[in-house]
Amino acid sequence: MSTLYDVAVIGAGPGGYVAAIRAAQHGLKVACIDDYASPQGEPSPGGTCLNVGCIPSKALLQSSELYHALQHEGAAHGISVSGAKLDVPAMLARKNAIVTRLTQGIRLLFERNRIAFFHGRATPQRSQDGVWQLSLSQPAAPQTLQARHVILAMGSRPRALPGVAVDNVSILDNAGALALKSCPARLGVIGAGVIGLELGSVWQRLGAQVTLLEMADAFLPALEKRLSGEVRKALTAGGMAMEFGVALQRVEKRGKALVLHWQQGGEDHQTTVDKLIVAVGREPNSGELDTEALGLTKDARGGIAVDELCRTGQPGLWAIGDLVRGPMLAHKAMHEGIQVADAIAGQPVVPIDLSAIPAVIYTDPEVAWVGITQPADGIKKGSAPFGANGRALALGRDSGRCTLYVREDTDRLVGAAIIGPQASELINEITMAMAFQASAEDLSLTMHAHPTLSEVLHEAALAADKRAIHG
Repeated sequence: MSTLYDVAVIGAGPGGYVAAIRAAQHGLKVACIDDYASPQGEPSPGGTCLNVGCIPSKALLQSSELYHALQHEGAAHGISVSGAKLDVPAMLARKNAIVTRLTQGIRLLFERNRIAFFHGRATPQRSQDGVWQLSLSQPAAPQTLQARHVILAMGSRPRALPGVAVDNVSILDNAGALALKSCPARLGVIGAGVIGLELGSVWQRLGAQVTLLEMADAFLPALEKRLSGEVRKALTAGGMAMEFGVALQRVEKRGKALVLHWQQGGEDHQTTVDKLIVAVGREPNSGELDTEALGLTKDARGGIAVDELCRTGQPGLWAIGDLVRGPMLAHKAMHEGIQVADAIAGQPVVPIDLSAIPAVIYTDPEVAWVGITQPADGIKKGSAPFGANGRALALGRDSGRCTLYVREDTDRLVGAAIIGPQASELINEITMAMAFQASAEDLSLTMHAHPTLSEVLHEAALAADKRAIHG
């Protein structure tokens, strides 16, 4: 007779492991099943984000930023540096050590919260008498689990590009791009989204000649054109070549090189690279679910349709994270994991405001935004540059700006876009202000420590009412 759990979570990515821990905190009997394995074949909870996504990419971004600074920024500070050498294996070892530490930390958290962790793949069957059956395929021996509630948290996978087969040797997805053993002289990137820009930035800083090809005509369409233009100008000034409105025809292998054949405006072009990163987005990892048998409905992008509380419509069956509507972001998945666990435990739950989820691109400059980020009727703006901020000048990071979007009738903050140093940290103040329905005046009346980068937010709030001090 298999053990009956209150909650079984399928997937131990950011949404899944957080849901499991929160449910256990409520005193529920919890199991979590995940099939991700390290290169050594060991169980490695944390999903794409921790293993081959958010965390390792930020580790390499930090390493590449340091290497680039040693080479190009010391002189302005009166510091002479010579003989800086690139050791990619050591860089990768540091990245891998961070990943290992965090994945082991999740397993320790599971143990402390008495969560049963199974390394394998779980397939849910229809509920019988209020109990879900899960077939568990694992290296040891297949078995069946039972649970009153099942949370689907299988995340997403890289979207394939027709005619371009990823082998993670010469043609790479995000996992392959994070494991290159040396810096390629010429790197091609297909896709100008978050993944393409970040991974392209890593290898460009380390010495690669990066050419980015984007099928869409617009760059960072989430931002108004003036702001996205600032980002594009900064990245191309750093050496990254960008082409938009591209139609990729084929990828030809010539010896160890790759020749990209593409069209733009009806004209034929060729670009020769040593490695190619394919970063054309991600899609819900729902392919192995028998949605019809489970009585589930798929949404427009192939994920699972849910309501505002992540209920699938089948009693006791929930879905969260990249598997459901909304942006594919780890922090959104974590929040949904907590929301669902609380709902299962009978706690009051407030639906997530999908329009107020912050997004970040960790390039140089960093880019972050939340809420409304385009001009619209009834919306006024306040903008302040980092060039007038003392802390930014001291850091040598004085490009970019903060733009706030504010309702004209109520002065309520409804959005922000930040381009500049530590934008990833600064955006959270605006997100919290929006959560509390704060006004631009509230922000302008809040004292900010001096000298700090956050003073740019204060200045932008003043600018929204045409009262900027330093602008």
